[in-house]
Amino acid sequence: MTHIPKTLDIVALGEAMVEFNQRPHAHADDAPLYLQGFGGDTSNAAIAAARAGAQVAYLTRLGQDRWGDQLMALWQRENVGTQGVLREHPAPTGMYFVSHDAQGHHFSYARAGSAASRMQPQDLTHWGDAIAHSQWLHLSGISLALSASACDTALAAMAHARRSGTRVALDSNLRLSLWPLARAQACIRHAVGLCDLFLPSMEDMTALTGLSQAADIIAWSHAQGAAQVVLKLGSDGALVSDGHVQREVAGHRVTAIDATGAGDCFAGNLLARLSAGDDLWAATAYANAAASLSVQGYGAVAPLPKPDAVLKVLNAAAKGTAA
Repeated sequence: MTHIPKTLDIVALGEAMVEFNQRPHAHADDAPLYLQGFGGDTSNAAIAAARAGAQVAYLTRLGQDRWGDQLMALWQRENVGTQGVLREHPAPTGMYFVSHDAQGHHFSYARAGSAASRMQPQDLTHWGDAIAHSQWLHLSGISLALSASACDTALAAMAHARRSGTRVALDSNLRLSLWPLARAQACIRHAVGLCDLFLPSMEDMTALTGLSQAADIIAWSHAQGAAQVVLKLGSDGALVSDGHVQREVAGHRVTAIDATGAGDCFAGNLLARLSAGDDLWAATAYANAAASLSVQGYGAVAPLPKPDAVLKVLNAAAKGTAA
């Protein structure tokens, strides 16, 4: 393996979309109102990492449309590098809607045939240098699920990262509306074997493996090849394993308004802190605090915190007081 200087902290690969998030209304018979924002799991994570101070770039395809222009402007405002964004006509930029009820938040997608779903392994001719010069490549189950060619592209990017000495982080992010369970099981299992850090959730892993105990999920993840595992447990924090030691890292109980993007906030802040030199336990503690802030506002991007707010939560927790 050739030593390649790392000038970026994180490159993330996947699909960014326009978001329409339902706002609360006064009466049950009122027509729903939607706040327009932006989303897409790995894009959210990239912005979260940039707000945390990391040097970040995003790899995707976007439509040659107004929504694509707005996403480009968003990344430029957020200091996320756009040199790896390929624009395509006539394929559109994807979008999704978030609705809320007593059971939580629900996603409805309008992304079939989107520009990002048309990613091809040959796109690595544009992206290979960015991946090779980054400390981390971040992907998710959604990156794999967009289409067969997108899955091939994601796996090729992971293999290129490993050859280049770039570590790979994978968030499980299972969306069975995008692909059949059997294909998700096979592709995500294969991808876990190519990652250095796996970020699963309990809900995803129970659906993928049938396992319901945290320790069993950690063991399964290591058995597939992941060197490090951070199992996300929501407000309970995370169970973290480096392959030798398992440790619970406490979460923060807050009043959640909208959990959209909380896991992406967690991933981006975790990778930012690992890139800055934190160990896995300290980085997870920071990511837990950041995610607890992100659920207290609407949308995937707007509530993503900056370091001063996260440090305030951590300092308050250390003192046993409310932030």
